[in-house]
Amino acid sequence: MVRIGITGQGGFVGTHLFNYLGLQENITCIPFKNIFFDDSETLRAFVKQCDVVIHLAALNRHTNPEVLYQTNVDLVQKLITAMVAEGTNPHVIFSSSTQEDRNNVYGNSKKQGRSLLIDWAKNNNAKFTGLLIPNVFGPFGNPFYNSVMATFCYQLTHNEIPKIDVDGTLNLIFVAELVEVIWNVINEKIDNPNYIIPSTATKNVSEILAILLRFKSEYFEKGIFPQLNGSFELNCFNTFRSYIDHDTFFPFHLSKHTDDRGSFVETIKLHQGGQVSFSTTKPQITRGNHFHTRKIERFAVIKGKARIDLRRIGTDKILSFELDGDKPSYVDMPIWYTHNITNIGTEELYTIFWINEFFNPADTDTFFVEV
Repeated sequence: MVRIGITGQGGFVGTHLFNYLGLQENITCIPFKNIFFDDSETLRAFVKQCDVVIHLAALNRHTNPEVLYQTNVDLVQKLITAMVAEGTNPHVIFSSSTQEDRNNVYGNSKKQGRSLLIDWAKNNNAKFTGLLIPNVFGPFGNPFYNSVMATFCYQLTHNEIPKIDVDGTLNLIFVAELVEVIWNVINEKIDNPNYIIPSTATKNVSEILAILLRFKSEYFEKGIFPQLNGSFELNCFNTFRSYIDHDTFFPFHLSKHTDDRGSFVETIKLHQGGQVSFSTTKPQITRGNHFHTRKIERFAVIKGKARIDLRRIGTDKILSFELDGDKPSYVDMPIWYTHNITNIGTEELYTIFWINEFFNPADTDTFFVEV
C-alpha cells in the first residue's frame, strides 16, 4: 500500500489527481487541508504518514507580486521544515511550470521552490521529481485564475463576451493527461529534478476561442452535439460543458410534433458518432449510479415520468431533474458526476440513451458510485 499526500488537494489539479488516485488499487490518499501549513505540528503529522508527497499548493495570481513570490517559496520551506523535523524522506513530486524560463514572478517563485527541494533531496538521500508543466486546462478550473480556457468557457456559458488581449500561442495539456503523467512518475519512482512534461496541443488563443464559440452555437444554444475533431476538441468540449449551470440549464425541452398518426420528437442531433440505446424501466426502479471520466452521454425521456439525479464526485450537492414523456426532454451527464435515472411514475418508463463511443469491456470508463 502506497500512502500519498497532495498539498493543494482541493485545488484544480489537486481535485482531479485526488479523484483519479481514488480509482487506483493499493493506494491510500492521506487527507490534506491548506490550513495544515499554518500549524507545524499538523503539517509534521501529515508528512510523517506519506510515502509520496505531491506538492501542488501555490498561488497562481495575486495583486501583489511580492506576496505571490513569498507565499510560494514559504510553502516549500514549511514543507521541507516539517520533513526534516520528522526525519522523513518521502518521494516528493513538485509541480513547477514552463514559466520558469519567462522571468516572471510566478515562474521565479516556482524555480526557487524547486531549487530548495533539490537541495533537500540531496541532503536527505530522497527521491525528488520536479515537474515542468505547460498550461493546464480542464473541467472545474477557476475562471479568471487557472487558465484562459476556464475564463472563456465561463464567459460563453454565462452570457459574457470574451476578449482576447494578446493572441499568443499556448502549449497545453489536459488535466487528465497531466494526472496520468504524475501517476506514472509515482509508479516508476522517477527521480528527476528537471522532468519536462511535453504539451499535447499547441494553439493560438484565437483558435481556442473559435472552437468554444462553435460549442456555444451548436450545443449550448441548439442542443446539437458538435463534431469533435480529435482528443483536443473532445477535452475542450468536456471542459466547456462543465461550466454550464446544470441545475438551471436542464432539463432541455424538445419540440413534440403531433398529428392524427401520433407524435414525433427529435431527441438527438449530432455531428458526432457514438451509440444510441433504448430502455424500458419499471416503476420505482433506478438505473445507473455510475460516472464517467471522458464519455459524453444524454438521457432523453420519451414516455413516462423520471427523476434524474447528478452529484459531482467529491461533493455532497445533488442536482435532481424531473422529466415527463408528455413534454419530452433530456439531461446530459457531465464527466465526474455520478448519475442515475429512476422511474417515478406508475407506467413503464421509455428512455433513449446516447453516448459518444461504443461500449468497450476492456475500457468501460464506468465507475459505480451511489448518487
